[in-house]
Amino acid sequence: MNPYRIQSPAIISFSGGRTSGYMLYHILDAYDGKLPSDVVVAFANTGKERSETLDFVNDCSGYWGVPINWLEYKQSGNSRQYDNFVQVDYESASRHGEPFDAVIVKKNYMPQPTMRFCTVTLKIEVMRDFCKSTLGWANWTNIVGLRADEGHRVKRMHINAKKSPWDSVAPMFDAGVTEDDVFAFWREQPFDLQLQSHEGNCDLCFLKSSQKISRILRKNPELAQWWIEKEEQIGHPFRIDRPKYKHLLEGVLSQQEFNFGIFDDETTCDSNACTD
Repeated sequence: MNPYRIQSPAIISFSGGRTSGYMLYHILDAYDGKLPSDVVVAFANTGKERSETLDFVNDCSGYWGVPINWLEYKQSGNSRQYDNFVQVDYESASRHGEPFDAVIVKKNYMPQPTMRFCTVTLKIEVMRDFCKSTLGWANWTNIVGLRADEGHRVKRMHINAKKSPWDSVAPMFDAGVTEDDVFAFWREQPFDLQLQSHEGNCDLCFLKSSQKISRILRKNPELAQWWIEKEEQIGHPFRIDRPKYKHLLEGVLSQQEFNFGIFDDETTCDSNACTD
């Protein structure tokens, strides 16, 4: 059985990275280039995705002729359930962290590695609300881009899905696809995500290691400003186990490397909505 032929109704959770792009291509291929009407693609934009990520999502839609639903968190202000999102498109999508900022203001505290409400609120719940209120589904299949070399995340995915109205599946895991396969695929395509692997989609995600963030800031120091402003606004850092974003930027601008020792503060996001 072809793992890319999906039990419907189903939503393809497209993170905007190479892995989920690979998955989308092969699902399309399994249906001869056209998805069934009850298999839809959705991209949840937090406003902190890199511009290259937004370009890539738009390119996937254009090159492959597949509609992609662009979604963003927005508190509705009414009492209706499953209504805290809006549909946008490539041109109108937030590019300055507006959805992420709205969640932080609402909660008045920061997401942290042990409490990643950013992914839950901005991605998982947004897609849930879209499926329930717009598509009218009570139950569905959630398709996520987890590879065969990410078995621990697939296991966590199945544990989390027991509490949800959807069944999560990872066709790339079932097909035995690895990261090397993904990179080999994109080398043969007429377009690609214009980011290096360490850069990721969320520009300076607090789950990235200090070393990765400093490396990104050496190339794009302007990315730090939003994160600095949030830490100053709330009066608390995203991480208590390392320097604030302000100090990371100062180290980069002064051409000094922080000595973080052998401790690696990289944190893996096990959420099934934040995969690349």
